Amino acid sequence: MTEQFLKLNEQMPVTEIVNGDYRTADVLLKYNIDFCCGGRWPLQVACEARGVSTEMVMQDLETATRRILLPPTLNFNDWPIDFLADYLVHVHHAYMKQALPSLHDHLTKFVAGHRLKYPELDELLVHFMKLYKQMPEHLKQEEEVIFPYIKRLNRAHNGKEPYAELLVRTLRKPIAAKMEEEHQQTEQLLLNFRRLTNNYTTPEDACVSHRVSVLKLQELDQDLVQHMRLENEILFPRAIAIENSLLGK
Repeated sequence: MTEQFLKLNEQMPVTEIVNGDYRTADVLLKYNIDFCCGGRWPLQVACEARGVSTEMVMQDLETATRRILLPPTLNFNDWPIDFLADYLVHVHHAYMKQALPSLHDHLTKFVAGHRLKYPELDELLVHFMKLYKQMPEHLKQEEEVIFPYIKRLNRAHNGKEPYAELLVRTLRKPIAAKMEEEHQQTEQLLLNFRRLTNNYTTPEDACVSHRVSVLKLQELDQDLVQHMRLENEILFPRAIAIENSLLGK
């Protein structure tokens, strides 16, 4: 189910659009439209100044501001393990691959221009860069090693294949230890994000770029919390239970 919260029109000031929904910032950056200190012009005027189609920009803004809502009663525990692994890849991994580069650009530019006013931003950027550098390898390991192993293990178990036990003994990956260690590191980075942003709040005099950076960081936090919960509480325990069953434990 999708829902539109921000009611857009061509005469809205650019700054008002971003204040209404921070996700519009990426669209405006795509068209090189300033949304911070110089963003007081109506959208139509800003588009004409940049020589871009207002209609095209509006379409992109409407796409960016759609919200896809999941029913609160959705029970991930009932999902087949293969489907859950695919969901993690196509939803959470896909989000991370898109969000991290965008947030990196926003945050580095914002910190460069505001570090004197907000000294804590340098430490925030250090912690973000740790996440930014380690996450691609983490996602790659899950997509190329961990998840294929889990799906192959599950198929062998469900099909009562005679080689299923051998599969565990020869291909078993350190799911619990390796993933738990990496997730603990990520959780610590998120705690640092929350501490350094006062739980993702901004000062009253914060500029639009400040708000966008902090809200995009909060969105990343929320996605990672859900991502890790699905793995730590559902996917990995179910995979380990299959391993133990096949090994006769």
